[in-house]
Amino acid sequence: MSAIPNSGHGRASPISNASTAPNSLADILQYISAGWDTLTRTMNRCESLEDTKTGGEAILYLPAEMEVQPAIAELQNHCHVRVEHLPARIARPGEFDAGGIQTEGLLYLENPYVVPGGQFNEMYGWDSYFIIRGLLREHRTELAKGMVENFFFEINHYGGVLNANRTYYLTRSQPPFLTSMILAVYDAEKAEGKPNLPWLENAYRFALRDYEQWNEQPHLAGDTGLSRYFDHGNGPVPEIAGDPSHYYRGAAYFFLAHEPSFESFLVHEGDGRSASAGLGPRFPVFVCNPETVDIAASECAPASWVTLSADFYKGDRSLRESGFDVTFRFGPLGAATHHFAPVCLNSLLYKTEKDMERMSILLNHPQDAKKWKSKAVERRRRMIQYFWDGRRGLFFDYNFVAGKRSRYEYATTFYPLWAGLASKAEARAVARNLKLFEQPGGLAMSRTETQAQWDFPYGWAPIQLLAIEGLRRYGYGKDADRISGKFLSMVLENFRRDHTIREKYNVVTRSSETSVVEGYAQNVTGFGWTNAVFLELLHESPGMITVLGKDQE
Repeated sequence: MSAIPNSGHGRASPISNASTAPNSLADILQYISAGWDTLTRTMNRCESLEDTKTGGEAILYLPAEMEVQPAIAELQNHCHVRVEHLPARIARPGEFDAGGIQTEGLLYLENPYVVPGGQFNEMYGWDSYFIIRGLLREHRTELAKGMVENFFFEINHYGGVLNANRTYYLTRSQPPFLTSMILAVYDAEKAEGKPNLPWLENAYRFALRDYEQWNEQPHLAGDTGLSRYFDHGNGPVPEIAGDPSHYYRGAAYFFLAHEPSFESFLVHEGDGRSASAGLGPRFPVFVCNPETVDIAASECAPASWVTLSADFYKGDRSLRESGFDVTFRFGPLGAATHHFAPVCLNSLLYKTEKDMERMSILLNHPQDAKKWKSKAVERRRRMIQYFWDGRRGLFFDYNFVAGKRSRYEYATTFYPLWAGLASKAEARAVARNLKLFEQPGGLAMSRTETQAQWDFPYGWAPIQLLAIEGLRRYGYGKDADRISGKFLSMVLENFRRDHTIREKYNVVTRSSETSVVEGYAQNVTGFGWTNAVFLELLHESPGMITVLGKDQE
């Protein structure tokens, strides 16, 4: 299996001819190219340490077993940062209690890395795959390779591939794209005439360690033989921008308004235990004088208190490991994420197994290759059993706690096409259902408007790329070109207006103006994975250069 479908590394890129297009297209390409340097962080640059999500004193944490190098020691004076060691060595995910760290901080990485932008000022687990695709497209191979090696460093010193390199992310990972990153770099170097099998052998060992954590408890989805998202931590997360209690207050009142449907996510005073015994902040339940028409605040008093349950917080944290924070796909506010075997995660693990098979063949390990092939066959069998709805022609997540398949139509139905596990008939059915998601600006995440940023009417660059490449893989090139054109032209139109690229777009109105209630409302500029996907889609649809140029005339 190709690490980057239709990547074309080593061939002359049609994007290089974009300079002949009108200025608007040339400008956006220049913006993206310059953005790699703007978004690059290293441990010796003070701006790398900033964290607007939590604020407070800047602290750089080193692995417990690592000596303080002179250059790092100098940071204390140069950047007014405190350098500390983590209190213990971390060998496996979940074995370290991040709650014991009193002040959050940045986790040291060896090599420069590209951040998404805005408040996301660290190296993220799945953003980095798409960013690496963009870097390789512009022949920034050394920077891309260094980012992959940073993930090896995380596995060695922080227990696994992290959500991102901050202490509050030590309890969870993100969607597993590591083998896709490894093979992307290997293929790029090979195309440059520098195949590096010793590097691939070393990378294989790290990829195996990453794979194993997804295939053992607590990441197993019941007895399905599939995997789930699961954060090892408990209670509220600290990294929600602003005051996290504001988000959790909204969640508590949502569940109160919909009782008794979601009673497992709330703890009430008076139900046999005190609300203060629950996790996180307590929230008042007000009772007002029903005889007063114009109720003044003084006439309302807290009659009881509630707090969100441990089960809610586990789901909330696990949703953040999925990367889809926030969507109602795994129940309201994603509160039941850890109850599901998801299509996206298991598609990525299938691809990991196929990637490991390919690496084994390249490294001349035939028995390993046979083992990985068998694992992929078995995962595919179970995915079709639990996820595929032949009547509706879509893949759905499976709630293994409730013992039933979800009915929530979601754009991750395209992941099995990208990973190559769908049959021709299944791919044909999914392609016929494009109309469920397709909008003027590309693919919407879902069909359900929840006011959450990972639901309708929003579209995100990485999902456009995976869906489009999945469609191409099965021969639906015209559909892929049409959706690609919609997304590219929308990003370009908005760039012409506000001279930046955004994290997410309203694909119904074709605008970067968003109105998110659930999740963070800001539409961050930068933006690493959107920049990269723009490059990749333009490369894969070279005719779009002419089309986009004409659109601007």
